[in-house]
Amino acid sequence: MSKEVLTMSALALKTAYQTGALSPVEVCNTLLDHVEQHDEALNAWCLIDRDTTLQWARESEQRYLDGNTQGLLDGVPVGVKDVFLTPMWPTVKGSRTIDPTSTLQKRSPAVAALERNGYVPLGKTTTPEFGWKGVTDSPLCGPTNNPWYTAKTAGGSSGGSAAAVSACMAPMALGTDAGGSIRIPAAFCGIVGHKPTFSEVPHWPASPFGTLAHAGPMTRTVADAALMMQVLTEADPRDSLAAPRRNTDYLAALHQPMKGLRIALSTTLGYVDVNPDIEKAVLEAGKVFEALGAIVTEADPGFSNPLAAFSHLFYSGAANAMRDLGERQRNLMDPALVEVARKAEKLSMLDYLGAMNERMAVSERMALFHTKYDLLITPALPLDAFDTNREVPVDWPSTRWPTWTPFTYPFNLTGQPALSVPLGLTGNGLPMGLQIVGARFDDARVLAAGHAFEQAQPFTQMPPLIGS
Repeated sequence: MSKEVLTMSALALKTAYQTGALSPVEVCNTLLDHVEQHDEALNAWCLIDRDTTLQWARESEQRYLDGNTQGLLDGVPVGVKDVFLTPMWPTVKGSRTIDPTSTLQKRSPAVAALERNGYVPLGKTTTPEFGWKGVTDSPLCGPTNNPWYTAKTAGGSSGGSAAAVSACMAPMALGTDAGGSIRIPAAFCGIVGHKPTFSEVPHWPASPFGTLAHAGPMTRTVADAALMMQVLTEADPRDSLAAPRRNTDYLAALHQPMKGLRIALSTTLGYVDVNPDIEKAVLEAGKVFEALGAIVTEADPGFSNPLAAFSHLFYSGAANAMRDLGERQRNLMDPALVEVARKAEKLSMLDYLGAMNERMAVSERMALFHTKYDLLITPALPLDAFDTNREVPVDWPSTRWPTWTPFTYPFNLTGQPALSVPLGLTGNGLPMGLQIVGARFDDARVLAAGHAFEQAQPFTQMPPLIGS
């Protein structure tokens, strides 16, 4: 029974709680035992507190016994990336520079929404320092490894959340994404990761990466991601940039038909070299959508690689995160983070505004593109997971992480919704991801397309860790 519990979706767990087949306490004990047995190989978690988790689980169990359940996630265990404020646990963002006690008794909007809906906090998941890169390692926590092959990276910056969900240590987890940090580890680890439209999920305090940053769900099924989106999009007055609440029923919208949907397919965006296994799989995904009734056309959006503009904006965010840190504190930090921040500190205001000009141009291009096409599908990444504890693959021509994730960061510049769903395994036995991009605020259609693809081409393989 324990293996069955480990692989259950959040929706399945809720059903089992309602029928009395399982209790939140039983499920959390099973998951925590699994974490205790296997996390040494992964390092997905930076904080586990069994006593607190089981206290929340017992409270949920009592609500089910009393017939007085709370919200959409009562009793569902959730991993919380260690950039989200949790009132009972410190939030140190993978950094030795943060006083853990200074973060207590505070809640991020995502955490507050989860609380209102009865979740059980399972622990804090690992992140690179301040969530600054596309892999997960830090001087404080060390590297997070991939459940499919622990010598490989889980990706980042939400690598702890992705590894935990992939390894069935949690049915769902919170992630953030300012350049691909939900979609990169989702693709590397073979799970679902959704970067919502910017402002759709309230976020506070404001990210140092500004309007590049999004918070969103990481799950094993698209339906669970839709369920989590219904929770995370609840209103929170602390985010002054949040869009007006539309109260979308993301679960109900999953079943909208694909027939007649206009889908553009691009395996390169016009400028990317892609692993042949991944390119072939994306082309096959296009045929799956055609079989579902969609009209699929190979078409590039028509913008040139916006890497320079993204780098100016993103690394300025890294410098912003460190603006109040002195030399003694910087000496405790990831040296590569300090290096990119120092370079960004030398940018002029005109450099920044020039990057914003390019950002607006790419956003305009995509807005017009979506008048012709409802969705764009691409690889989530052009490569599979590489060696752990590295920012880039061996013999890579650049030293910085965005150079190997060219499909993700353009859509942080545009603020569009972008979903990564499992696409199968490469010849190396490592996961691939399909990215589905929609027009701004068309998250429901993006999730529906991901759900339709998932149902037509289920990804049923599990990491070797689960069988051990």
